[in-house]
Amino acid sequence: MKPDTILAQAGSRRDASTGAVSMPIHASATFQHPALGQSTGFDYSRTGNPTRQALEQTLADYEGGAGALAFSSGLAAIDAVLRLFSSGDAFVVTEDMYGGTFRLFENFGVQRGLRFVCVDTSDTDAVARAFCSSKAKALFVELPTNPLLKVADLPALAQCAKAHNALFIVDNTFLTPAACRPLDIGADITVYSATKYLCGHNDVLAGIVVAKTAEHNERLAYIQNATGAVLGAFESWLLLRSLKTLALRLARHEKNALVVAEFLRNHPKIHNLHYPGLSSDPGYAILGKQSSSFGGMISFETESRAKAEHILSSLKVFMFAESLGGAESLVTFPLMQTHAAYDAETLARLGITDRLLRLSIGLEDAGDLMEDLAAVL
Repeated sequence: MKPDTILAQAGSRRDASTGAVSMPIHASATFQHPALGQSTGFDYSRTGNPTRQALEQTLADYEGGAGALAFSSGLAAIDAVLRLFSSGDAFVVTEDMYGGTFRLFENFGVQRGLRFVCVDTSDTDAVARAFCSSKAKALFVELPTNPLLKVADLPALAQCAKAHNALFIVDNTFLTPAACRPLDIGADITVYSATKYLCGHNDVLAGIVVAKTAEHNERLAYIQNATGAVLGAFESWLLLRSLKTLALRLARHEKNALVVAEFLRNHPKIHNLHYPGLSSDPGYAILGKQSSSFGGMISFETESRAKAEHILSSLKVFMFAESLGGAESLVTFPLMQTHAAYDAETLARLGITDRLLRLSIGLEDAGDLMEDLAAVL
């Protein structure tokens, strides 16, 4: 089946006994055995749950992976991927990544003996130099980066990782497989905070890992079961429900984002606008080659912190909140919210300032969003 059909029928035809079109919620921690040495295929919900299995199979089919695994959060998913590696292994990683990922790497990955070399992954030459100096076993890339929306050339980085016999891991949260399919262009593993666009309703906390090979999927499934950070049956059902409209939602997010970005580009009080869907953006051409959408995320700077605070407190349609990818448009202050784990020197070097705001463009009327911004600017 084509990808849109897989999404539209996510979870269907899974209950032969009733013919339920919507996958049932199997709210059971344990499952009865027919007899000693026999199993229905399910024993204990940490190891496997029918509702979660339907979600995982749908995502594996949709993205073209050997398997997918659903976790209790995006960070739990990334933590599971880190457990594929051993003390002494090095990673080349995106330097302006989500602050929670940075915290996980620096506070817990380092504690396990892992090393992380932060580089601008939109600069392929910089990544190649980092590999030569670090002998890294893995490359971890956000596409686009959070919050500066830099764009990496995935096919070029895949060749670089392959040349160094390294695992290529892509955090595809901002674009989703509805727009970009990293496994098709050289990635080995994709990770998602499914809380964001995959869910799209700001009502589920979840993470997803999709592996290209059966070997990596089996190792990750063992880690999932052993560590136990699995997604519950109800959350799995909610996510299955949300996947049915993913492609439709993403198209509206992008349509609204482009309208808002064009408005902001021409506003005299906006500085350093970041949106890869604008032809003037450095990542426009590269992302256009590897994604069918430029996404719904925008960031920009105002002239002062006071102006940024005024915007946060005065917007009427946008809501001042963390997270992204939901139906509701949100505005975030990365310096003190999503990227508080970074030290001040690194934040200054990256350009994550007290004037930077990040917008998650939702599904509202684009005119209302522009009017809201115009009023506070």
